[in-house]
Amino acid sequence: MSEDVQRQSVPRKRNPIFVFLPLILFIILAAIFALQLASGRDESVIPSALLGKPAPNVSLPAVAGLMKDGQAVPGLDPSKFKGQVTLVNIFGSWCLPCRQEHPLLMKLAQDKRIVLTGLNYKDKPENAVGFLEDLGNPYGAIGADLNGRAAIEWGVYGVPETFLVGRDGVIAYKHVGPFSEETIRTDLMPAIEAALKSN
Repeated sequence: MSEDVQRQSVPRKRNPIFVFLPLILFIILAAIFALQLASGRDESVIPSALLGKPAPNVSLPAVAGLMKDGQAVPGLDPSKFKGQVTLVNIFGSWCLPCRQEHPLLMKLAQDKRIVLTGLNYKDKPENAVGFLEDLGNPYGAIGADLNGRAAIEWGVYGVPETFLVGRDGVIAYKHVGPFSEETIRTDLMPAIEAALKSN
């Protein structure tokens, strides 16, 4: 038997690092996950590229058939943000967390220092109308985002999400997910107070 054939028949030894590589990767990922859990960071506060920038200049039509106090509810008009503090809430009638936070939005709408505006995301108009007729309508204006393009402009991850727009038309705060009484008290209200104090 030739020397070349003998070399080929001898199995190569595996480098020990390759044997343990999957285990090492698993340990690293588990450690990162554990650190995230232990950090106590609120995952509902997701950084947004839009914070500190003007709200998207995206107009949306009204939700067809939606009335409030005998008047048709207007669509989303970003020019109305200037000069007032506006809370823009992205919601859908099909969204269970939106139903969960809705009573809190009804309470927020009683604060006349702010304007509550809705962005109805990928919803059928008749479903949105039914949702607001059943639970009440806290919004002064609602834009119908039937295809979800406006939500992309706003950098929406999912629904519900809420943006606070200052009097200057700049986004001052973003909240991902449904509000709770605690997040309204500890996060949103301080952001609203700061926006009301600024020019």
